[in-house]
Amino acid sequence: MTTETHEPTVSQRRPDWLWHVGVLAIIGLWYVVYGQLIPFSEWITSLFPVDRHSHTGEAIAFFFYDVPKVMMLLTLIVFAMGVVRTWFSPEKTRALLSGKREGVGNVMSASLGILTPFCSCSAVPLFIGFVSAGVPLGVTFSFLIAAPMVNEVALVLLFGLVGWQVAVTYLAFGLGIAIIAGFVIGKLKLEGWLQDWVRDIHSGATVPPGIEDERLSMVDRYRLGIEAVREIFSKVWMWIILGIGMGALIHGYVPEDLMVRIMGAEAWWSVPVAVLMGIPMYTNAAGVIPIVEALLGKGAALGTVLAFMMSVIALSLPEMIILKQVLTMRLIAVFVGVVASGILAVGFLFNLIF
Repeated sequence: MTTETHEPTVSQRRPDWLWHVGVLAIIGLWYVVYGQLIPFSEWITSLFPVDRHSHTGEAIAFFFYDVPKVMMLLTLIVFAMGVVRTWFSPEKTRALLSGKREGVGNVMSASLGILTPFCSCSAVPLFIGFVSAGVPLGVTFSFLIAAPMVNEVALVLLFGLVGWQVAVTYLAFGLGIAIIAGFVIGKLKLEGWLQDWVRDIHSGATVPPGIEDERLSMVDRYRLGIEAVREIFSKVWMWIILGIGMGALIHGYVPEDLMVRIMGAEAWWSVPVAVLMGIPMYTNAAGVIPIVEALLGKGAALGTVLAFMMSVIALSLPEMIILKQVLTMRLIAVFVGVVASGILAVGFLFNLIF
């Protein structure tokens, strides 16, 4: 954010009540538009000369649903966090969630992730918002891992497919991976491995003087939220489109027969190979459950299938492309390594127990 001061423009001299009404109206419009994204994607897809249920039709519908969804989430969340940080500086936020409370912060953010039905790319905007507000890196990673990996849709569907024991065990392991992985990343103190512009925001270097001044009006806070959207959106929007575009291209093209042969094998390497196969694919927890059901129905090992499912929704390649604009490759490598280790443990343990 800039530290320059400017003379008020005509728009800045508008009465405060007009700003309040405008913000509420835009939020209401956002909600209405967000609820129409599925019909919109279906309508766009119908304009193409393809069968809606073909691989190409699925890819087109997926792209035109996910791109506006992630863009809208990014805009709303970054604006909200931009407003929030006018009351809470990065230093105060870090002090609240660091040190002996960091473990509690990991639990809280992982639990929040379970309650938010986001896929991996949709979780990235909130991750960016957390980082920009000065929340410790490890705590933000706990959310980033938990949000796509464990949600209520996946739990209900798993309960119906394989019973409550497996669903509860999956919940425990998924939550455990998110908490422990985030805690480990936090202890490694890798904030220096953020991209430069994110590190500046995280450290508070770009926060204008007086941002913590309680005399700031609500309109001033709105303006700072809008500035945060402009700053962050301009750096990541193109990579969001690229990442989701790649995900759409491979969406639906699942080599099911080959996967069954690998995941039904009792060899130790079946679990790591399943994880590697899942990374290039992209869908959410609800979207991958039918694949899980088909694989289990053909005799694939439960632990191997769950490891594949976790890698698809927690380590997707499109997510990595978007995160590259926020994290350096070294930090992405640490993230992938820590999460993959947890997923491998889940796969091996499930194959051993069930």
